[in-house]
Amino acid sequence: MFALSLTEDVEMRPLEPWRAEEFLAHLDRAREHIAPWVSPAFVATDLDSARAVLQRHADRYARGAGGIWGLWRQGTLVGGVLFVSLDTATGVCEAGCWLEPAAEGHGLVSRAVERIVDWAVEERGIHRVEWRTNARNARSIATAKRLGMRHDGTLREVYPGPDGRIDLQVWSVLAPERRARRSDVGEHRVE
Repeated sequence: MFALSLTEDVEMRPLEPWRAEEFLAHLDRAREHIAPWVSPAFVATDLDSARAVLQRHADRYARGAGGIWGLWRQGTLVGGVLFVSLDTATGVCEAGCWLEPAAEGHGLVSRAVERIVDWAVEERGIHRVEWRTNARNARSIATAKRLGMRHDGTLREVYPGPDGRIDLQVWSVLAPERRARRSDVGEHRVE
């Protein structure tokens, strides 16, 4: 296991299935806040479904097709980052995140996503990193901008939501753009 320091009091670590109870307690704190923005399949409601969510991501990681990392602030799981998909054959992946309200506003997601994006580009040979978000999710859009991503377009009324159909924005950064940006801020690695 590894732990990567993001700040003095925040570590990023693999979010493995054996952490299902901790993950569920975190989701219970975050559920109402993240529910409008994440897939319903992600928001586990009991220990078995929490374990299943983490196992799906562990299986993807074992196949080289994804991964999930938690963010622990002073020893408490407060959010995380993941690859929704990662396809080295096409050189495309999709990154995502979630965070409890109490952990917002500290740059944790941006730091963590930068680490996994750099890893995907440098270690896995990914050429295009995508960020897909509900067009009403201002915080997620701001994160994409901070990461140097470009708005590729908006897919109109992609899926149903509680207040009608949802538009989905697609943002991306290409490997050469990421490398140019990284040369300005220094190198990061995730194992």
